[in-house]
Amino acid sequence: MDKNHTCKQLQIQGHYLDNEALAEIGPWMRWPYVLCASILVVGVVLASPWLIWALAAIATATVFLPSHPFNYIYNHGVRHLTGTRPLPPSTAQGRFACGVGGAWLVGTGVAFFVGATTVGYVLGGVLAAMATLVASTHVCIPSMIYNALFQSTQPQQA
Repeated sequence: MDKNHTCKQLQIQGHYLDNEALAEIGPWMRWPYVLCASILVVGVVLASPWLIWALAAIATATVFLPSHPFNYIYNHGVRHLTGTRPLPPSTAQGRFACGVGGAWLVGTGVAFFVGATTVGYVLGGVLAAMATLVASTHVCIPSMIYNALFQSTQPQQA
């Protein structure tokens, strides 16, 4: 993936990394999305409302925590194995995306719980596709929506 594309997509998500940080942690910025997409796919394939609701709780927690819960695993464990700097805190765009995802996950879990499996598969499949998109390309549709709604293009202070 082109460095300029990655930089632009991370800026859309509210992250403004210098070239050194981008080279070091740019690929690791996908960490929470890869984990979320993977868990979501398993939850949808199994039509498991419980697994999907657990992921909804993680997504919703991100709205209120300084960083995504999976970033804590990276920052306090994985990065010491990789020798890289910590991932930055969540941005307003990231919290918005996780809030949307959390609500969507609750709905998906409810669909599976009440036996509306077709609805669950459709909701879960679309969300899994969006999560896979950001996990593989850094393209985050909810961040674009946030920026369009709130015209947030300025760097955030940590």
